[in-house]
Amino acid sequence: MFESIRKHSKIVMFLLFLLIIPSFVLVGIDSNYFSEKSAVVARVDGHDIKQTDWDNAHKMETDRIRAQSPTVDAKLLDSPEARYATLERLVRDRVLQAAAQKMHLVTSDSRLARSLQEIPAIAALKRPDGSLDAEAYRALVGAQGLTPEGFEASVRRDISVNQVMGGVMGSAFGTDAQVKLSLDALYQRREVQIARFNPADFSGKVAPTDADLEGYYKAHTSAFQQAEQAAVEYVVLDLDSVRAGITLNEDDLRTYYKENVARLAGQEERRASHILINAPKDAPAADREKAKARAVQLLEQVRKAPATFAEVAKKSSEDAGSAVSGGDLNFFGLGAMVKPFEDAAFAMKKGDISDVVETDFGYHIILLTDIKTPRQPSFEELRPSMEAELKQQQAQRKFAEVAESFANGVYEQSDSLKSVAEKLGLKVLTASGVTRTPAPGATGPLANGKLLEALFSTDSIENKRNTEAVEVGPSQMAAARVSAYTAARTLPLDEVRAQVRSLYIAEKSAELARKDGEAKLAAWKATPGNAAGLQSAIVISRDQPQNQPRRLVDAVLGASTATLPAWIGVDLGAQGYAVAKVNRLVPRETPNEQVARQERQQYLQWWSNAEGLAYYELLKDRFKVQIKAPRPQSTPDRSEI
Repeated sequence: MFESIRKHSKIVMFLLFLLIIPSFVLVGIDSNYFSEKSAVVARVDGHDIKQTDWDNAHKMETDRIRAQSPTVDAKLLDSPEARYATLERLVRDRVLQAAAQKMHLVTSDSRLARSLQEIPAIAALKRPDGSLDAEAYRALVGAQGLTPEGFEASVRRDISVNQVMGGVMGSAFGTDAQVKLSLDALYQRREVQIARFNPADFSGKVAPTDADLEGYYKAHTSAFQQAEQAAVEYVVLDLDSVRAGITLNEDDLRTYYKENVARLAGQEERRASHILINAPKDAPAADREKAKARAVQLLEQVRKAPATFAEVAKKSSEDAGSAVSGGDLNFFGLGAMVKPFEDAAFAMKKGDISDVVETDFGYHIILLTDIKTPRQPSFEELRPSMEAELKQQQAQRKFAEVAESFANGVYEQSDSLKSVAEKLGLKVLTASGVTRTPAPGATGPLANGKLLEALFSTDSIENKRNTEAVEVGPSQMAAARVSAYTAARTLPLDEVRAQVRSLYIAEKSAELARKDGEAKLAAWKATPGNAAGLQSAIVISRDQPQNQPRRLVDAVLGASTATLPAWIGVDLGAQGYAVAKVNRLVPRETPNEQVARQERQQYLQWWSNAEGLAYYELLKDRFKVQIKAPRPQSTPDRSEI
C-alpha cells in the first residue's frame, strides 16, 4: 500500500489539496493563524511589552544561568518570583533605552572602537601590525548568534544606556561632615549590661502529660510530615566512561608518537643577548627615528666585529638589567618575550645577528648564542601520557555518538537500565531516600533539578519507567528510574513521640523564660537598685556585636537614649528572653587613614546607589511605566538598577 502511495505521490497530493481547501472556505481561518496576538504585560513610554517579549527574555536569562550553573534547580528558575524579576529587568532596560533616546545620547565610532578594544577576547584578535583579524572576529561574535554589525549595534546601545545612569551615579558625593555624621550613627557604640533568660534553665519546670503531647501534635501536624521518597537506580554517561571503553590501536599510537614527539618532549629554548635602544611606542616620532638610527649604527658596528657584541652591549644597551652581563638574556621559551622579538629569535641560527627589531620598548639588536633542544624521549617512555591524551581526544570526539546511543537505549527499553548499562559498559548505581528537591550539600546527578523532576513525574512513579537522558553537567548525561516509591505522609504520634516531647518542652520553656524576663524587666525598671543578675558591662556596636544575637543588638542600638540608663526587653524566640540596661553612649574611635578611606568609599557607593534608585523611579514616572502583570505575593516591591 505504501509503495503504491510513493509511486503516485503527485496524485495523492492533488487529492489532499482538493480536500483541504474547501475546509478553509467553509470554516474560515483563525486570524491568529497568521498573526500572533499576545497579551500586554507592561507599557513603557507608550510602547507595549507583550507576553512573548517577556517569555523570550526569560528563556534567554534561564539559558544563560543554566550554561553557567548546569546543576541549578529548574523550578527555581521558572518560579513566579524569577519570572517577575525578568519582567522588571526588561522594563528597566526599556526605560533606560527610552531615556537615552530622549536625551540624544549617542556613541561615536571612536568610543565604540575603544570599548571593543577593552574586551579581552577581541583584543586577543589583534595581529602584530595592530590590525584586527576580521575572520576571527566574525567567528567570535557568530558564536553568540550575531553578525559583527549586530554585535556592534548592541555594544553601541549599551554604552548609550549606561550613560543615562552613569551621569547620576557617577556624580554622587558627600562632604566630610555628611560622611562623619552618617558613619558615626551607623557604627555607634553603646555600653550595656545584659541578663539572659535561657529556656534550658526552665525545662525542668515543664512536665508534659500525654494529653499535652497529643494536643501539640494535632496543632503542629505539618511539622511531622515525611516527604515523598524513592529508591532509585541510575546510570551516568560521561567522558570517563566513554574513555574507559576505548581500546587504542598500536599503529595509531605509534603514528601519534611520530606526529607529536617534538611537542611531548618539551619546548625548545633559545639563549640570546641583545642591545636595546629605548623608544617607547608613545614617544614622539622624531625621537623614535633618532633611536632607530642609533640602533642601525650599532648594528653595523657589531656585524663588522661580532666578537665585540658583549662589550658594545655593556656600553650602549639601554636595558639596565642585561647590559651589565653583555646583553645576555639567558634561555627562554616561546611566549616569554614580546612577539616581534620572539619571532626574530626563533627564526635565527646560532651565532646569527638579527636586523634591527622594533618592539613597544624600542629597537633591539639580537645575537643568538645557543639553542637548547630537549632530549627526545622513547616511545615507551611516552606511552602512558600518549595513551591518556589520545583516549581523551577520542572520547571527546566519540561522546556525541555514544550519548545518542545512550538516549535511545534508555527510551527503547524503558523498564530497565540494565540493557543500556551492559551495552555501553556502565554501572547501574542505586540510592535510597531520594526526594523531589536535592538534599542540602548534595552533588552529582541526583542533585540535578531537571533529572529529579523527570524522576518524580507521574509516568516514572506509577509505571517505573526510565527517565529520558538528562544533561546533568558538561559532557555528562544521566538517566534514572524509580524502583520503590513512598508517598508523602504524616508520621503517626507513636513514631515521633520523642520529637513531639522535645519540641513541646522547648516551646513551653521559652514561654516561661519570656514571662520571667518580662517580670524582672518591670521590677528592675521600678527599682533599678534591686537589679541582680545583670552581666558585666560590655560595649556593642553593629560591627562589633560581641557574639550577641542580632535581634538583641538591633534593639539595643535602636533604643531611645533620651534618658539613661534605658531598660529594654527583647524576645529572642527559641533562644529565650533578654533584658538589657543601656548605660551610656561610647564615642566611636577615630579610624586610621586607610580604614577611613575605605569607609568613605563605601558610604559614597551607598549614596550613589540610593541616588540611582531615586533617579530610576523618576524615569519610571516620566515614561509612564505600567506593569500590568500581577506581582507574586512573596516578591518585595523594589526597583533594581
